[in-house]
Amino acid sequence: MGKGVRAAVIGGVFAVMVGGAGYGAYNIVSALDGDGGGTGGVAAETKSGPPGKDEVKETTAKFFTAWEKGAAASAASYTNNDAAAEQLLTAFGDEAHITDVKITPGTARGTTVPFTVKAKVAYGGKSKPLGYKSELKVVRGLTTGQALVDWQPSVVHPELTKEDTLVTEQSATPPIEAVGRDGSELTKEKYPSLGPVLDALRDKYGEKAGGAPGVELVIRHPGNDAPDTPLLTLAKGRPGKLTTTISPSAQAAAEKAVKRFAQSSVVAVKPSTGEVLAVANNRTDGYNAAFQGEAAPGSTMKIITAAMLIDNGVTSMNGPAPCPDTAVWQSQTFKNLTGMKSDESATLANSFMRSCNTAFIKLIDEKPLTDASLTQEAEQRFGLGQDNWKTGIASFDGSVPAVGGPDRAAGAIGQGQVQMSPLNMASVTATAITGAFRQPYLVSPKLDGRELAQAQGLRASTAAQLKQMMRLTATQGTAAQAMAGLGGDIGAKTGSAEVDGNARSNSWFTGFRNDIAAAAMTEEGGHGGDAAGPIVAAVLRTGG
Repeated sequence: MGKGVRAAVIGGVFAVMVGGAGYGAYNIVSALDGDGGGTGGVAAETKSGPPGKDEVKETTAKFFTAWEKGAAASAASYTNNDAAAEQLLTAFGDEAHITDVKITPGTARGTTVPFTVKAKVAYGGKSKPLGYKSELKVVRGLTTGQALVDWQPSVVHPELTKEDTLVTEQSATPPIEAVGRDGSELTKEKYPSLGPVLDALRDKYGEKAGGAPGVELVIRHPGNDAPDTPLLTLAKGRPGKLTTTISPSAQAAAEKAVKRFAQSSVVAVKPSTGEVLAVANNRTDGYNAAFQGEAAPGSTMKIITAAMLIDNGVTSMNGPAPCPDTAVWQSQTFKNLTGMKSDESATLANSFMRSCNTAFIKLIDEKPLTDASLTQEAEQRFGLGQDNWKTGIASFDGSVPAVGGPDRAAGAIGQGQVQMSPLNMASVTATAITGAFRQPYLVSPKLDGRELAQAQGLRASTAAQLKQMMRLTATQGTAAQAMAGLGGDIGAKTGSAEVDGNARSNSWFTGFRNDIAAAAMTEEGGHGGDAAGPIVAAVLRTGG
């Protein structure tokens, strides 16, 4: 069965699962509550409260025994979503061709039971052993009171999420041997967070790289069009060689740096060319937020806002940019970070390096600025927001919509409706210090003839002023602590972005050192220099 057909079938099946997975949502469909748990009747007395130790042991034993036998319907009857469970457990044998299943439970932690799966994958005359660990939770059926396995796709395999399934067949695309700019191989084992990036590169360039497909067990993601995630190779294909722009030294530093802070992402680029030197993520969802994230960038946006002010003749690096305690824009009051002293005689350079919000808010009311001025600066000078970047894999191009009201003021300081990714902000820094927009890319456009995005870039005088203000910020301003100890020509800008519902702001930081620019974001990381700053500094330290 072809990938498209199979994805359609499994996708239809998992529509049921999405509606029923999750214990709380499940109770509205009492028919799926596992009535009888395979016994054919409802208990006379409905129990309540968490399942006891004996119930947990008995339920998991029955579930595991049926799963081992390949009795999908029977195993599913011990879950709180038998329809979804039966479909995935059936695919486990029929689509993934997994046999000889042996499940060994570990020591239960209350109602959570870890377990080990050992099995064999056999397809087309090829077979290999398969082993992995997962866990399940036993809950109380809401309508029956029975102890039931709380159904989640991750019960079957820990890397499965909603709508995913397991398939073993000839690969949809040939494998690739991705190499860095120095010719050394890039692997998931050596650079774990590159996993989704390598999968995406294989999906797009596997055939162009000249390889031949093999036979694999993969996780298929029909719900979001993501490339297959290989789990086990039964028969090796012939990999095609794909050269990327990645710098192994910068990538290694990026991998290590993001591990220090949860929910962090970083990108490094080479300003003189636009080549991506590193991309790393430390996220629980496996999402490539470094390239595809969409979040308010906080005060790192002031690089673009400062460029707008200079280009439109509102002020200059050494021109006035007073920093009062508060600034009111169309009835909304904006403030600075706690503890910042007001300075009515401040220059733009001084307000930039201290990251004074009110200075930028006050200046956006000056003529000839309009609601569209920041958008025009972002699009025409920095190449953002036009949905035309072709990096080699999926990426977000940034968004700076033309808006009025309070959001116009908020956008000037990287809040409101402005959205960026670390890739976007690394590119902003590269444009700011060189004056030229060079669209970032991970794979040379010569490989597939794609046209990179173009933009006007900055006037030489504007770029010179931005670069000098970033230098001051890195040596005397809010970025000084994070950038301490870095030699060479350095500059930076900090940012913190408040998000509704979050206890702490997102931490943003972008900077440069010689011919390398980087940007990072850490969700709920606090001030820019607290989390994102050390990540960027670690990558810049490698020098690319």
